[in-house]
Amino acid sequence: MRNGFLTHSASLYLSSVLIWGSTWFAIKFQLGVVAAEVSLVYRFGIAAILLIMFCLLTRRNLNYSPRQHGFIALQGLFLFSSNYLVFYWATSLLTSGIVALMFSTVILMNIVNAALFMGSRVRPRVVIGAGFGIAGIAAIFWAEVSDVGDNADTWRGLWMCLLATWFASIGNIISVRNQKNNIPVIQTNAWGMAYGSLIMAVFAFFSGVPFNYEFTTSYSLSLLYLAIFGSILAFGSYLTLIGRIGADKAAYAAVLFPVIALGLSTLFEDYQWTMRALFGFILVLLGNYIVLTRPRA
Repeated sequence: MRNGFLTHSASLYLSSVLIWGSTWFAIKFQLGVVAAEVSLVYRFGIAAILLIMFCLLTRRNLNYSPRQHGFIALQGLFLFSSNYLVFYWATSLLTSGIVALMFSTVILMNIVNAALFMGSRVRPRVVIGAGFGIAGIAAIFWAEVSDVGDNADTWRGLWMCLLATWFASIGNIISVRNQKNNIPVIQTNAWGMAYGSLIMAVFAFFSGVPFNYEFTTSYSLSLLYLAIFGSILAFGSYLTLIGRIGADKAAYAAVLFPVIALGLSTLFEDYQWTMRALFGFILVLLGNYIVLTRPRA
């Protein structure tokens, strides 16, 4: 029984890491013609429609109380809208490596927020593993980290990254709360992504952003990939994993996303690994081992 639990958790972890690691590549095709806010409306709107259709076809309960909908909407606000928008803004001011490094701090934020809001125990192994992971990401992107300029745009981008990461962490904790109150992940994501899409649509409308569309194969295919794989499957796997092993351990997946992205960049964009980057990769793997394994008695 326990082996089955571990196997399923491992498959959820690997699914989250591999899919989200590849979305870094897909997001490149979303930037340009269509505003980030509108692309997010499309992405989570498509995901919500597909999930709601799936729930209806499989006769899953979609009826919840106003209070339950309130917490689902909060998850949509923090996890399926605002965090992505602020990250998109930060990406225009910082390199992707710095953004990856800042987002890797979500594991520390999850540890703190889970302790503050859920009364979860702080696990020393997770803290130590997080330290190795963040240090590894810093080593991998050292060229970009050491080249950070001391100017207003850089600092604004860094604060944006921290804010977006905190939003994502709060969304993780709200998901834990919803699962503990017997709201399944699939239904929560269906309604939550609908709320997230609606929030982004309202924001885009009042910001005066045009609701246009880029009629190209690259934009359309990347949008479908992000909606189906990056939203429905990855969030379904990741949030289920959070409910199983805790928000602190599950968040280590965020440290591995950029490593997968670099692997794809090696294949398709001729990325050249350095000794420092390889050392950082080893640190990331070591941190992953520390976080996800139990100490022997």
